[in-house]
Amino acid sequence: MIIRSLNNQKEFPEGTTVRNCLVGLDAFPRGTLAALSGGIVRELNDPLRHDCTLTPLTLEHEEGRRIYERSLRFVMLLALRHLYPYKQVRIEYSVGYGVFVRLPEVELHRQDIVRIENEMRRIVELDLEFTRKVWTREDAIEYFREARQPDKVELLSRRPVPTFTMYSIDGMWEYFYGAMTVSTGYVKVFTLFELRGGFVLQLPAGSDFDHAAPYIYRPKHLEVFAQSAHWCEILGVTNVSDVSIMIEHGSLRNFIRVNEALHETAIDDIAKKIHEQNKHVALVAGPSASGKTTFAARLAVHLQMYGHPSRRISMDDFFINREDLPVQLDGTRDFETIEALDVKLLADSITGLLNGEEVFMPGYDFESGEKDYLTPPTHLEPGEIIILEGIHGLNPKIIEMLPADEIYRIFASALTCLNLDDHNRIRTTDVRLLRRIVRDQQFRGYPPEGTLGMWPSVRRGEEKYIFKYQENADSMFNTALHYELPILKLFAYKLLKDVPADSANYLLARRLIKALNYLPDVDPSLLDEIPPLSLLREFIGGSTFEHDEE
Repeated sequence: MIIRSLNNQKEFPEGTTVRNCLVGLDAFPRGTLAALSGGIVRELNDPLRHDCTLTPLTLEHEEGRRIYERSLRFVMLLALRHLYPYKQVRIEYSVGYGVFVRLPEVELHRQDIVRIENEMRRIVELDLEFTRKVWTREDAIEYFREARQPDKVELLSRRPVPTFTMYSIDGMWEYFYGAMTVSTGYVKVFTLFELRGGFVLQLPAGSDFDHAAPYIYRPKHLEVFAQSAHWCEILGVTNVSDVSIMIEHGSLRNFIRVNEALHETAIDDIAKKIHEQNKHVALVAGPSASGKTTFAARLAVHLQMYGHPSRRISMDDFFINREDLPVQLDGTRDFETIEALDVKLLADSITGLLNGEEVFMPGYDFESGEKDYLTPPTHLEPGEIIILEGIHGLNPKIIEMLPADEIYRIFASALTCLNLDDHNRIRTTDVRLLRRIVRDQQFRGYPPEGTLGMWPSVRRGEEKYIFKYQENADSMFNTALHYELPILKLFAYKLLKDVPADSANYLLARRLIKALNYLPDVDPSLLDEIPPLSLLREFIGGSTFEHDEE
């Protein structure tokens, strides 16, 4: 059989493993965890039977990072099984380059976390092999029932497939929804940090294979997750199977109503603070598909309740002309950098409005890529508050050019606390990507492949320009709705299924499909229950904010 890499090809005997093929092709860079072949992840000990092209996956690749985290989580779970037999373990959310872990029945202290880390390092040094086997659905369910993991029993019992791929180390079996490394020796780089009665399992960052990323304490970010967890308690939902049970009991409509009421209360709390603190500019920032636009519109409604009309201004109107945009290494124009904005014009316009002046506000024609001044001059009415929305709303280069005592800073992001099961979380970035796929198709005529293809660049821009400033916020707002994933599935599933196997984005599409397969199907009639002012309407359509200019 002929096996190819980026710069080489060679004939190998049928049955040669992925690792040996990569080594033979001189295509096994340091830190290789698995390989990509035709949009499918192949583990290093997989025997190959047919001609193919292999691309090594390391921590520099998104899929490589997921393989590393998945394998390290298994090591952690085995260590916890040794130290806390049959205690519930819950992996809850991302914290920088790590994940927050807690044992709901156990209050962990520093000495406990040292013991856990030492046991993990012992398991890593043993270099135990991950054994992979295909189990019947019935056997998997019975195993997890005996292992006292009702969350997995509930989830797998609702997945109508005959078999599951299971992994084992040292006699402990798990189901991880994806590929693993060959053995525990591949995940030597990690550290643990004590946090809020649990701990953060910290991974390496990007291309640094030798050190765990430093932990950056972000208290405001953590408070939003704590609020989200509290909302989960109110709603009685922590895992996907809980949503399935609600559907079976006919209570999903009420679930939607309570979700939306919680959003309404949180938005009103922010509006009240702006009113009480006598602020005149609300800066709204957040990553792609976080729902900033609808949040800004709903904030305007609540400010009106406190006697403040508002003027919504988009930072997108202050883009410099496309021909002047910075150029990235791949030759494309960089819309994500703050250098894409005319920051001085933005600051002068906002300051002029605050000073009672008439200001010519620019617009931006995305089709021509040029700024225009087609609207007449404008000024603020008495008591009117500016709501300035854009991804760079918390960037110091903008904040330092505005009067500090006039501004109130808000960071909006979708931070879901809904897991597949206790050990497998749903990543907030995946939720935002699903939102964007649906919105781009619905309103921009942009096919899923285009959205998937640009997502890595969007994510790099977010890490570089947005998330680093989130702690500058006076308030954070979690735009996630715990009912939204089954709704997004209604719109996104077929779009993703249509991505062809030879597409460069097939792996990402397939990963999202795999997650959606575990979500319950909902009756499309439930869309009627979603309010016209819901954050979700920004993505699925039907928002009455769309008619504001009519």
